[in-house]
Amino acid sequence: MCNNKDCGCIAEILKVICVLQQNAECGDTCLDTCDRGFLGRGNTCSNFNTRPVMLYTCFGNGIPWKMPTSKEFNRACDGKDNTSCVFRVEKIDDNCATFRVLEPICEENRGDHFFATNSFFTMNLECCCVIRCLNDTYVECI
Repeated sequence: MCNNKDCGCIAEILKVICVLQQNAECGDTCLDTCDRGFLGRGNTCSNFNTRPVMLYTCFGNGIPWKMPTSKEFNRACDGKDNTSCVFRVEKIDDNCATFRVLEPICEENRGDHFFATNSFFTMNLECCCVIRCLNDTYVECI
């Protein structure tokens, strides 16, 4: 938690990412940080549409937050882990953010590629103490 301090830095970074994804425009060259003003690995136009993030909660002991990749209830009786720890921010309202769960595409030589699932969740950003930005990518089916 924030202990009565300003908790807005994560919300502000996520707002920047959300706007970038909505506009998918080119911008100025700047540091390779979560809030850089363009998607991609350079300031030239590309086909990137998502800056995937991982979230860490205050009480997660350094383990990334995981959510189901489907809206369907699955007890994972088949031994498969039907969760993902990679998300796309879709909406920011004050200190709450709505995320889409991204499923990694596990094919050789695909790199950082993800499939957009129909699984969403909303998080109070006061519960989130760290975001980790992954390489910008193109997410299929958003």
